[in-house]
Amino acid sequence: MSEPGPAVLDRLRRVRGFVLDMDGTLVLGDRDNRGLRALPGAVEFVRLLVERDLRFCVFTNGTVKTPTQCADALQQAGLPVPDDAVLTPATAAVEVFRRRGHRRVVVLGGKGVTEPLEAAGIETLPPLPGTTADAVFAGWYRQELTFEALEAACFAVLEGATFYSASQSPFFATAEGRTLGTSRAISAVVRDITGCRVTVVGKPSLQALRAAARHLGVPAAELAVVGDDPELEVPMAHEGGAVAVAVHTGIGHAESFTDLPEDVRPHLDLTDVGVLGGLLAHG
Repeated sequence: MSEPGPAVLDRLRRVRGFVLDMDGTLVLGDRDNRGLRALPGAVEFVRLLVERDLRFCVFTNGTVKTPTQCADALQQAGLPVPDDAVLTPATAAVEVFRRRGHRRVVVLGGKGVTEPLEAAGIETLPPLPGTTADAVFAGWYRQELTFEALEAACFAVLEGATFYSASQSPFFATAEGRTLGTSRAISAVVRDITGCRVTVVGKPSLQALRAAARHLGVPAAELAVVGDDPELEVPMAHEGGAVAVAVHTGIGHAESFTDLPEDVRPHLDLTDVGVLGGLLAHG
């Protein structure tokens, strides 16, 4: 953990909102996002944000649960997270699909994806043979994934559908260790077969950061993005001009962030969110 300098601490004091990762930053659960337990310092940190009336949201790349279900799971783990404080790639996808006029979307995923899209008036379709659509969206799709579903996704793209992925992270953090991300695995097959471009709507895309900024009503440059994955939150923060805060409680560890090029290293490289809370409390 590096000691933060005066300039970084001054910028932290001027932050108006926080975008927090979920798995590996605030909590850890199993590979199906169940049995969540708060990580060290997480409950106290979120309480501090609430007490100081600092705006925050939780942006998870997970799509097993709907945003409301994620908020409930965090509350059950003891974190005072408001019901509407969680965003997922489906949240960002709604904005993108509306802007681009996508009305029919083939979804490789469950209710964590389909419910937010349908609530926004977007028709969701299962990956079945002969299905045509404006877009194909790949989320968490583990037990349900079949060769037929992959084939349907490929043919929908070959027929003109635009391909979107919740995440391109190889792994995400669980209490059981690293778990392979299904979005990337599905995307690899579809891209290899069709040659399509994969558009990511979750982290580290600017689509995700902009969705969080709009939700909080705070410009991206006045946000701090906090997370455990050196390929997600830190690069997203840098691209959007936000403060990048790394923690070592999930995918990343003490050496994960020091090996990054100097211009994309985190502004704050901390053991856990409890340390960040201490900096805020005494800043």
